[in-house]
Amino acid sequence: MSKSFQYECTTQSETGKLAVALAALAIPGDIILLNGPLGAGKTTFCQYFGTGLGVPETCYITSPTFSLLHEYPGRMPMYHLDLYRLANENEIEELGFPDYLYGNGVSLIEWPDRLGTLTPEEHLLIMITPTGDLSRNYSFCAIGNQWSMRIDLLKDQLKRAKTDTF
Repeated sequence: MSKSFQYECTTQSETGKLAVALAALAIPGDIILLNGPLGAGKTTFCQYFGTGLGVPETCYITSPTFSLLHEYPGRMPMYHLDLYRLANENEIEELGFPDYLYGNGVSLIEWPDRLGTLTPEEHLLIMITPTGDLSRNYSFCAIGNQWSMRIDLLKDQLKRAKTDTF
């Protein structure tokens, strides 16, 4: 089962509302794949998501490009993985990353194409396409039952968020 929709953010504030709304729906074991070109805003999205997850302000969320993985506390652990520097799924397995994919937190994975056959059957794929300096188009594709059931809730939250301030 899969469901998809697109959402346009024209400001950082709108991006923040989007990521916070998504974080409110996250449950332990969720896997969110973030795809987009360099500079698309994947790490920025993760920063806002962390805010929505309750990551303390003292834990500044940065790109794990060189360390490959950052773990943050919140209402559940947030695992932020950046697979850009990895060549293939064998390297991912050798590093033990599959353990995080099925852990007690939510995994946000940048450059998910590197997962190959390790890509979990249940996940939310977000394609981020820059459309201007601060504007982005977010294409959501819920794969499997877990996110497919929550995608309509996300749409409802986003409708309400358009009228709230961040």
